[in-house]
Formats: sequence, C-alpha cells, structure tokens
Amino acid sequence: MSDSSIAFLFPGQGSQAIGMGKELAEKYPVARQAFDEADEALGYKLSQLCFEGPEDQLRLTEITQPAILTVSVAAARVLAEKGLKPDFVAGHSLGEYSANVVAGTLGFADALRTVRNRGKYMQEAVPVGVGAMSAIIGMELAKVEAICAESAQGEVCELANINSPEQIVISGHTGAVERATQLAGERGAKKAKLLPVSAPFHCSLMKPAQDRLTADLAQLTFAHPAVPVICNVDAAEVNEGDRSRDALIRQVTGSVKWDQSVRLLTEKNVQTFIEVGPGKVLWGLMRQIDRSKTSLYVGDEASLQKTMEQLVARTA
Repeated sequence: MSDSSIAFLFPGQGSQAIGMGKELAEKYPVARQAFDEADEALGYKLSQLCFEGPEDQLRLTEITQPAILTVSVAAARVLAEKGLKPDFVAGHSLGEYSANVVAGTLGFADALRTVRNRGKYMQEAVPVGVGAMSAIIGMELAKVEAICAESAQGEVCELANINSPEQIVISGHTGAVERATQLAGERGAKKAKLLPVSAPFHCSLMKPAQDRLTADLAQLTFAHPAVPVICNVDAAEVNEGDRSRDALIRQVTGSVKWDQSVRLLTEKNVQTFIEVGPGKVLWGLMRQIDRSKTSLYVGDEASLQKTMEQLVARTA
C-alpha cells in the first residue's frame, strides 16, 4: 500500500436528518440515480422522506436504515465520478452494508431490502421497555467490562459499541443497564447516560433478529469485495464474500469494535479517512481515536467541495 491510502467510513443509525442527500441529488445525476434505485427497490418514495421528512417517519428504524444507506451510496458515487476511490472501506453497524455495496460485495437493491428488514427485525426482537442502551464516557474498556459483568445479575449487560477510547456504549436488559450506568458514574466515568433508543442493539437480546436476518442473507449473492472491508464484529480485514455475509450476521448481536477497526486501518498506513454519508459522527470519533490522520467528511455539496480541495492541496 502507498503512504497515502484512503479509507471511506460509512455512518450508522443516528446520523439521519431531514434534507440529507438532497443537494447531491439535485446537482449530480449519479446521486439522483441512487435515490431512484432506492425508491424502486423499496416500492415507496424513500427519496421524499430523506429530502422532506416528516421526521417521525424518517426516525422509524426500518426507514432510517435504507435512508442512510442510500445517502452514503449516493455520496460515494459522486466521489467515484470525481476519481476518488477508497483503498479500504468500513462502516459503523448499519454502515457496514454501505461499505459492502461500495466494495461491490452486495448489490445495492439487495442491501436496501435487507436493511429495511434488519431494522424491522431489530425493532421486533425485544418488547419496548425491556431493553436499554447507555453511553459511558471517559472510562477505560476493562473497567466498563467489569461493571457490565457485575451489573448483569443474571440479565444481559454487554458492550455494544466500542466507539473510541473515550466512548463506549452498553446494551442489555433495562435493569442491568441502569445498574451499570449508575455504577460507572460512581466509579469515575466522566459521564454515563441512558440513550433514547427504541431497542437494545448489539447484544445477545438481538438473537431473534439475527436468526431472521441469517435466513435473508442466505438468499443473497455475495461477491468478493473489490477493496478490503474492515468488519465491525472482528475488527478484521475481509476479502471474501462468504466472510462478509458471516460478519454481517454476527454483527447483530456482537459489539461494534469501531476503535479497533480504525486502529487496524492506521496500521495499514491509511493516512486519510473520509466519512461518506450524512452527518459527521465518525469524523468526531476519528478525532478521539487518532488526531494525527487527515479526517474529512462528505455528505453535501459544501463538504464535498471542501474535501476535494483538501485532497488536491495534499497531493500538490
């Protein structure tokens, strides 16, 4: 790999906002085409929900997931048209589907229908109120793991997202997660707070969703990725279609090892990280993980132009 390797990072749920993708779709036919394909694959006007809302619909998991996927693929297509292609791809949770579409592992229409179902399955896996998630800020991983084990008391309390050295999200039964949140606060976390989520994602309570998704993914064709995909569940490089499928299955109940995935990319001499899609959550996490790398984001026309200018300046 050259010294100037580029990784595209794709955001997950929580990055949605009304108006996302609208500028790119208006300005670039390749982006508009992505929205047209999504509308056709899903059988409803996803594009209208992205561009105009309403927010209560855009927030529904089974709409949010294909919406973020579509904006990410649209932005990646615009970058490709401008001659910018990644050496590696990775995506946070849902974003791993965007990564696989851009790597050519999975067809866009198949991915759209799969993530719509993924959202539905995850929502239906646990009755509302039974599970919870909490963000623990400023506490080292080993301490959070110990608190989860102590708080479980026969219930589920697990690491859901290892986002950065500063930020870990836990997931499980409501009582256990509340106990862990309180303990983390008492034992020195800078902040420990319950998150406003509709289900306890990325923990073993999601097993019913994982089983249903396994059946769906078994029906789909997975090609070998054209560029390596760094998968969440192992924080490892994936170069084979079957391994990509397996990683997406295990990811539903497994931890998102984002911090470790980004560190793996830095070990592979990636110098430039570009968040591709709505928002800049991963750009923010990148600044917590390794500020020495170039970190950019592309989700609208202004950020696209800024990113292209910075890349040109770097190679000049």
